[in-house]
Amino acid sequence: MLRENTDRDKNRDKDMTQTALITGASSGIGKELARYHASKGGDLIITARREAELEALKSELEAAHKVKVSTIAMDLSGSGQALELYKQVRALGDVPDILINNAGFGGHGDHITRKLDDEMSMIDLNIKALVTLTHEFGRDMSVRGSGKILNVGSTAGFLPGPQQAVYFASKAFVNSFSQAVDQELRKSGVSCTVLAPGYVETEFAQTADLLGTQLVKGGGKSARSVAKIGYDAMMAGKLVKINELGLSFALNWLVPFVPRRILLTIADKIQSKAA
Repeated sequence: MLRENTDRDKNRDKDMTQTALITGASSGIGKELARYHASKGGDLIITARREAELEALKSELEAAHKVKVSTIAMDLSGSGQALELYKQVRALGDVPDILINNAGFGGHGDHITRKLDDEMSMIDLNIKALVTLTHEFGRDMSVRGSGKILNVGSTAGFLPGPQQAVYFASKAFVNSFSQAVDQELRKSGVSCTVLAPGYVETEFAQTADLLGTQLVKGGGKSARSVAKIGYDAMMAGKLVKINELGLSFALNWLVPFVPRRILLTIADKIQSKAA
């Protein structure tokens, strides 16, 4: 009888680790994270603004991997929407074992020339929604005694970014916040990893109006490769993961010693468009 209970507990634990909630899953890194998780046999709850893209991904993953995929079409930059997402996810059943906060956007231009509403929406999505979901699901995971969180930051979070001032600052927040939360949650069996990639070939550059800048001129890594690196780091309980060794060395061992004005000038030039 004891053996039967033990086996049943193991099966229940296995089932509980099958579901990942991924925000911003309709394209780019989020979409590839969903594909990678599904390839491992994991169920999914995917959310983004674009319902048609979510439904197409749901059909693809369920057909290819025989997993269960639930979709929630929602704009997380809206007031109170992240908390509403939490309520809808909890209504589906168990607490997801994995939370991946991937949704976010950037925008090119000097801060005072950009629309303030756009800058505030960026803060709402890149910071407030991420904090809300980490708070709510992190608390539930802590009570359960297990869980993994992956917050998608950026190498942009390691330095100030003229012409993307709010975006770079938001990613600096994500980088710092994620590490502190990991330290707080680790004693309860929950880890929080921050993925900090360099430039990635996704819709981001076009949406953020970065085409024509030196930042994107040389191309970037594929969303698929970055998703795998971030996911594997999360599963291993890593704290910070930069997807390129060269970038990791530069950001950790060179950038901190560059005089601020020189660093700002370099960052400004990289994000300037050719005249």
